[in-house]
Amino acid sequence: MKKSLAGFTFVCASLLASSPAWADQALAQSKNCMACHAVDKKVVGPAYKDVAAKYKGDKTAAAKLVTKVMKGGSGVWGPVPMPANTQVNEAEAKKLVTWILGL
Repeated sequence: MKKSLAGFTFVCASLLASSPAWADQALAQSKNCMACHAVDKKVVGPAYKDVAAKYKGDKTAAAKLVTKVMKGGSGVWGPVPMPANTQVNEAEAKKLVTWILGL
């Protein structure tokens, strides 16, 4: 019984570690996005779940947000500006935005 439980735990851990959502959160952490954002609560910037809710159904959201991730912006979520993220390339920004909008 212990052997099968250990195998089950290993399989579950492997699936979680390899899922796209986990990989994209890891990308957000590696690019320092999580210094100002969290998935489910406001930090300096809005919670990612709030961003997803705000842009739900907006077919132009992904393109706008990719630009905002890379170049920064202000005024949408209050007076604190989002700085440009020069360490994030366009492919990474698209991956991050897709993950955020999918929350």
